[in-house]
Amino acid sequence: MGLSVAHTGFTKKTFEMADAISDAPCFSDYPHLDKLFPNSKFIYLTRELDKWLPSITMLLDKMAQRLDPKTGVFHPILKRSFHHTFSVDLPLSHSELTECYQRHEKDVRRYFENRDDFLSIDVSEPDSLLKMSQFLGLSAKDDATFPKLNVGRNVASWREYKHPNKINSNLAGVEHRKYFDYALSNIK
Repeated sequence: MGLSVAHTGFTKKTFEMADAISDAPCFSDYPHLDKLFPNSKFIYLTRELDKWLPSITMLLDKMAQRLDPKTGVFHPILKRSFHHTFSVDLPLSHSELTECYQRHEKDVRRYFENRDDFLSIDVSEPDSLLKMSQFLGLSAKDDATFPKLNVGRNVASWREYKHPNKINSNLAGVEHRKYFDYALSNIK
């Protein structure tokens, strides 16, 4: 659709350069991002719980060791975002994951209640790409659908995707890769 996109955003420069950012820290820091970037639009991707549970279980099983707050090798903002959203130690049972899912969805919907800068879509629904493009004021074919990337045990790695509109999550700028940490609402 012509947007410059970062899968995650860890630096101020990434947020300045990208038209769209998904994943961490957006799913945990949306209230802070809303204040820091007024007039932004927010899209909440949802799916049926019975489809989400096996997917998130597989993802967290693969990521758990690297998400450990003390010894994990993932970016500190990524670790904080996951631990904020799931709020309990990994691994989680299906009942704990269900509770996290429901709490998060309720919090997001409550925060954005009665706002026209918020869209919730299930990307598995045939008209979801059209709804998103209309919400963003962009054009898409009426019959266009989202590609199915993460199917079965295959979890796509963002690093594998090469595109001229892709923005680096750790993009350096004047502040030389200082992390943009919304929990503290300042640059570290």
